[in-house]
Amino acid sequence: MRGQIFDPAARTRARLRALESRAKARAEAEAVTGGVAETVGLSEARGAAFEGPASPGRPYRRQAGLDWLARKGKITAAQKSAGERYGALYRRAAREGAIRSTLDVRPGGGGPAGPGAREEVLLMAAEGSAQAAARLAAMRARLWDQADLVSACDLVCGQELAPREAVASEREVGRIEALLGVALDVLAGGRG
Repeated sequence: MRGQIFDPAARTRARLRALESRAKARAEAEAVTGGVAETVGLSEARGAAFEGPASPGRPYRRQAGLDWLARKGKITAAQKSAGERYGALYRRAAREGAIRSTLDVRPGGGGPAGPGAREEVLLMAAEGSAQAAARLAAMRARLWDQADLVSACDLVCGQELAPREAVASEREVGRIEALLGVALDVLAGGRG
């Protein structure tokens, strides 16, 4: 035992520090788990749907409204596909007026690909949003521009809210599910 100092008090202190460190880590992990459970519980009380973690320590995954309805067997695969198309167009059209941020701003409009390249990208994005808005308007016209059907699609498909999140009362949940079912049947009847 040459070079080592045998000090029982030092070994005891080191062991106690290690135990204290593990206890703090365990307490912190329990606090985080409790916080996540509380947040998920509050969100579920407001109507959000979550997919539980596959294994302990994995994150919860919030379910979009269409995913939740499909998982519960309330809509068919064709209805879900029509709702996903509607939602993609809704979100793309909603970005129409958004001004995007960039770190590649250069005076005079010159970008890495030369002068005018940035404007070309903006024009292409605006054209894509305008096309999405036109296709969304066509899908809404297929719903006879009926406000309740369009609103149900906007909330569940476009904003990806679960039916309980989209409405204020439990009575309205069944109504929005029925309206959405009718709207998705109409939209699934023809491609938009």
